[in-house]
Amino acid sequence: MDKITQALLALHYITPLTAKAVAALIQANQLERLDTLQVNQLTQTLRITPQRASAILTQFKQLYKVDMQSYYAENAIVPIPFYDENYPKSLLSIYDAPAVLYAKGNVGLLKNPAIAVIGSRKASSYTSRVLQQILPELCAQKITIISGLALGADTIAHRLTMQFGGQTIAVLGSGFYHMYPRHNEQLAQQLIEQHLLLTEYAPYVKPARHHFPMRNRIVSGLSQALVVTEATKKSGTLITTEFALDEGKDVFVVPGPIDSPLSTGTNFLLMEGAIPLLNSQQIIEALQGKIENELQ
Repeated sequence: MDKITQALLALHYITPLTAKAVAALIQANQLERLDTLQVNQLTQTLRITPQRASAILTQFKQLYKVDMQSYYAENAIVPIPFYDENYPKSLLSIYDAPAVLYAKGNVGLLKNPAIAVIGSRKASSYTSRVLQQILPELCAQKITIISGLALGADTIAHRLTMQFGGQTIAVLGSGFYHMYPRHNEQLAQQLIEQHLLLTEYAPYVKPARHHFPMRNRIVSGLSQALVVTEATKKSGTLITTEFALDEGKDVFVVPGPIDSPLSTGTNFLLMEGAIPLLNSQQIIEALQGKIENELQ
């Protein structure tokens, strides 16, 4: 492993810097000599306080002695730096793109066309019926289904994708040593064996409330389009749609019954101009157009 990657993995284990911040260190020729860097130099490059810079450098000098590549290999974790060929290029344009992704499972899935499926943690049987209708054809077209391993719509999307013989990616809001929710630990293990788990957090990082909105930007960034099944008007699901819309992606929304609280958010999105989802062919045609534009 080259010196820059060894330094990056040690640094990112200490603090979750963005790709932009690490790129600034590389441009200043500071990352590969971080073990000898002065506090004021790190303070200026990263625009952080001297106290934080001092703490980072102290921890870094201890951790830099550890063979991070072997550490991750022993734990079946694949670190993917932002300059690695396996790092999805679409993520580099999102808000605060992570400097490192951590993967367990089939990293090759990151190169496939993908859509994100999101919805309520209290999803009703309507979400299941809708996904049973649209997922088979998407799976047959080798379109990867991305979601967040949460209860409700995420769990339904992952399980049905596997049932229909498709491929799925789950993006976590914690490190791999702290699977969340605990109820989905068995599902997570199935994904590791046959699909892919992905996170921007070092393995020891515990789940925290603010991690999940941040997780959603990766769910959106990895996909070419977004499908929203059910959501209340104040749902965190709408945060993900905002990321997708900001990135110029198609947002397909399942129309819902007007007497259901779980349809207030989705119907609001439709009123605001989202695309009503009626069948899987809409998604397939949209993805084909996007892929053709990327190849031109």
